Amino acid sequence: MRRNKFAVLIIFTTTITVVACSLPFFAQNSAPPPATQAPVIPPPVEATVFVGLPTPIPPTNTPEAAIVHLMTPSTSPSAGGNIYDVFSKDTAPEKRAPYGDSYKINRLERPFKQDMLYVADMDIVTFNLVEDADWYYISIELIGSDPNNSLGINYGVEIDHDADGFGDTIVWAEPPYTQEWGNSNVQVFEDNNHDTGGLSAELSDAPIDTDGYETLVFDRGLGDDPDLAWVRINAGPKATVQFAFKKALTDGAFMLGVLSDAGLKDVGMLDYNDRFTAEVAGSPIRGNQYYPLGELYLVDNACREAFGFKPSGYEPQLCPRPEKEPKEDTGCDNPSQYGDAGSCVAAGCKWEFPLNTIAVFPPYCTYP
Repeated sequence: MRRNKFAVLIIFTTTITVVACSLPFFAQNSAPPPATQAPVIPPPVEATVFVGLPTPIPPTNTPEAAIVHLMTPSTSPSAGGNIYDVFSKDTAPEKRAPYGDSYKINRLERPFKQDMLYVADMDIVTFNLVEDADWYYISIELIGSDPNNSLGINYGVEIDHDADGFGDTIVWAEPPYTQEWGNSNVQVFEDNNHDTGGLSAELSDAPIDTDGYETLVFDRGLGDDPDLAWVRINAGPKATVQFAFKKALTDGAFMLGVLSDAGLKDVGMLDYNDRFTAEVAGSPIRGNQYYPLGELYLVDNACREAFGFKPSGYEPQLCPRPEKEPKEDTGCDNPSQYGDAGSCVAAGCKWEFPLNTIAVFPPYCTYP
């Protein structure tokens, strides 16, 4: 009987010990709970600021909405008198331009790759301008017939509003081109800080760093006027590339030139002759000390012609005027007096239509 009580006492004592050890005030050797860590706050991230990009245009239409056009150019504008440019077709097999590349005065005849392979689809022959009540139409004739050349050729129209030699506005188009008027591939840029000509209006000031046409005012149908500028191709036997822009883009008196570009294609770098020295740019003229082409290639431009006013002849980048010898007036200076074959009705002089020269329309009268 005493043995059983002793056994019960042992069991009871053991049970109390086990329970007591599991209570919190007996856990003196247990590890303390982990301390609460403060949240890690990352340092502030500085915003990236992009400088030198064209001024953005607030969209006039939501991205989902189609651009609504209220006006489109005529499908059959009248023909205009041609401004002639040098072309390189005849000397291309010799890997050279015949002449017409005057780098110092921004006259570029470079429809060649760096290895002097010729690209006919960007070689300008003529351009002309006509107008109607709402539009100016600029037609560019090329030696080649495929503006959608796989190289990707951009074409442009430069406008000098105040005839000081600095381009003020450029209408700029990129492929693909279609035979119908469209502007989903057309942009219009302006030069608001007057530096497209570098330090001087015409001469090369290379090497300098300016931002050219820095302000985007029309972007593929977006802008204040979704109908501002258009382009199409192969609209006639000679109009390989044709632009149309609203007459409101100018004040009616301006100088205008054209260019093709499959090289740099950067309106922010115009004028290109201010970016590179003649040595770095190279030359397409075989007799030039810097032949062949270097860093400036696949670009062709034409001289600028005056529209809406009579030029003095001293405007920078103006197409040169033919010099007339002082001769006795035979009545041939009136354009109405020349015949279909190019000869004046009055005897004594011949009405010349210069070809493959830097010349202007109308043609001029020469004397035998």
